[in-house]
Amino acid sequence: MMDANADNRPFAIRHYAPAQLREALKRMYLIRRFEEGAEDSYTRGMIHGTMHLSIGQEGSAMASCMELTDADKITSNHRGHGHCIAKGADVGRMFAEFFGKETGYCHGRGGSMHIADVKTGNLGANGIVGGGLPIAVGAALSAKRLGKSDVTVCFFGDGANNEGAFHESLNIASVWKLPVIFVCENNGYGMSTSTARSTAVPHIAQRAAAYAMPGTPGDGNDFSAVSEALHIAIARARAGEGPSLVENLTYRWRGHSKSDRNRYRTKEEIEAWMAKDPIARFRAELIAHGVLDEAGADAIAAQAVADVQKGIEFAKASAAPDLSEVTRYVYAEAAL
Repeated sequence: MMDANADNRPFAIRHYAPAQLREALKRMYLIRRFEEGAEDSYTRGMIHGTMHLSIGQEGSAMASCMELTDADKITSNHRGHGHCIAKGADVGRMFAEFFGKETGYCHGRGGSMHIADVKTGNLGANGIVGGGLPIAVGAALSAKRLGKSDVTVCFFGDGANNEGAFHESLNIASVWKLPVIFVCENNGYGMSTSTARSTAVPHIAQRAAAYAMPGTPGDGNDFSAVSEALHIAIARARAGEGPSLVENLTYRWRGHSKSDRNRYRTKEEIEAWMAKDPIARFRAELIAHGVLDEAGADAIAAQAVADVQKGIEFAKASAAPDLSEVTRYVYAEAAL
């Protein structure tokens, strides 16, 4: 990491090496192309069941993971593909999981909402709203009891902030000063209900005050703003000062899931948020500050397309699980 300079350049430009920033842009493109590829595969009948896409939220996922190592943990939610890729997941194995193949991260048993990769610190997505919050607290407690400097970043949506698990998790994390950062990706809607109708406070970050921890609301589509907020929260957690709540205001361009007809949002609202595209903003920022040029950015975007196509072909060519082992990896096996 580079030393911060007292200038007016964005936080990310000042703090990260050019190679790190180019890799971040690549992974943001990879997240979007992966989800577009998954959507297309669903339309073609290659994927069964539903999925929850985070197209439009790539900046929040990638910027939040910039300073995490493989030893650091994340927990995710039903809209978690971006978190997986930001933490280092291989898109081929992710597609294999979508396609129900043995080479998938969970051997084809989990699908879209249950991808996990313990080797890179990804403790998994979760189909239960708010389900990842207490898991993150447990991971942070483990790190503290073992005397490690690892932190846990817990991703959840605005809908989860009204679940009991949210309040219980923030309370106990604060009581025990655990190294966990709660990252709320507030995309404005819990399924089809707006936060304005469901949440009493204007900013979810305000709820941090009730649990004696910092609460930071910010532009979730601004890579530098998100990475700066996480930088502060992670440093605080590693120093033993306890948890933080970061609220990233963002927006999903697609419906809640593939079955969502999207009748509760106006065309004008969606288009206004699409104009705030986090990838386009980050790309323009990197070019403006000489981190790369247009040709370099185009090459990164093209590589993401190629990587996704390669991942799809890997998944299609992979073997399906044997029916005789249908319950393998599903139930825990007791040691004898």
